[in-house]
Amino acid sequence: MTTNDSQRARLAQLVTGLAVVRGRVTLASGVESDFYVDMRRATLHHDAAPLIGHVMLDMLEEAGLSTNDVDAVGGLTMGADPVATAMLHAAASRGLDLDAFVVRKAAKDHGMRRRIEGPEVAGRRVVVLEDTSTTGGSPLEAVEALREAGAKALAVAVVVDRDTGARERVEAEGLPYYAALGLPDLGLD
Repeated sequence: MTTNDSQRARLAQLVTGLAVVRGRVTLASGVESDFYVDMRRATLHHDAAPLIGHVMLDMLEEAGLSTNDVDAVGGLTMGADPVATAMLHAAASRGLDLDAFVVRKAAKDHGMRRRIEGPEVAGRRVVVLEDTSTTGGSPLEAVEALREAGAKALAVAVVVDRDTGARERVEAEGLPYYAALGLPDLGLD
């Protein structure tokens, strides 16, 4: 088992213990499920958050997207925010430069009136993030906003893929889709 495999296994344990909630719920997509993966319970946890940053960086590097290829990471607020921050800190701990950004659902109607917060993304290579993805709608909304702002979206990367169509939808838009964990990793297959 490589270090990355052991970190990924530890992350799966943490997500299972912290974020998996059993019971009938309606997801943001409108789909009903017998469980909910409340990723904020993991992405904002003192043990899980740093691990998420490192596992996500490792996953992108294994896919051929090193921080030399990626300028910034982020996605639609709120699910992507702590994932992007965890990756920013993990990269910094490795001596790597990686910025983070936040995509609002709509541009602010005051101040700078920005839809994308953080360092400028125009002309930059970005990876769009999500904590957990069902249909791929949130990351694709972020991709659209980023493209309008002049960024080059390289891929979509999620911590947990629910395996309900997000991969297919994202790949149909011409973007690679990467997931650190799937439902089988969480004992939910």
